[in-house]
Amino acid sequence: MQEKEPETHGAPLRRFVDPAYQPLCSNLADVREKIDALDRKIVALLAERGRYVKDAARFKCDAFQVSAPQRQQEVIDKVRALAEKEGAYPEVVEAAYRALIAGFIAREQQDHLGMVDVGAKP
Repeated sequence: MQEKEPETHGAPLRRFVDPAYQPLCSNLADVREKIDALDRKIVALLAERGRYVKDAARFKCDAFQVSAPQRQQEVIDKVRALAEKEGAYPEVVEAAYRALIAGFIAREQQDHLGMVDVGAKP
């Protein structure tokens, strides 16, 4: 049997057994449209977060301070608790943030290398 992509405008093929589950969309196309809209917002927020990460590099004197392992764990604990409170998937949020933090630290390390100490001659 040949596998194919699901029909995007068709009716649901499966249902959740959880009686509290409330469908959000009438078809897969609507689901994807909502996800795409969220992705645009998420990317804009990541860009804003990145600007703050870049600014943070000004306040750190070396690579260890850039990586800030204790701060990393604080952020993971905080977002995991937020995910639990919001009814999100805490394990997905944690995995996403671990990847985000790693990427932002790598970027901040590059930014930090391109800086000079305050008071240094240009």
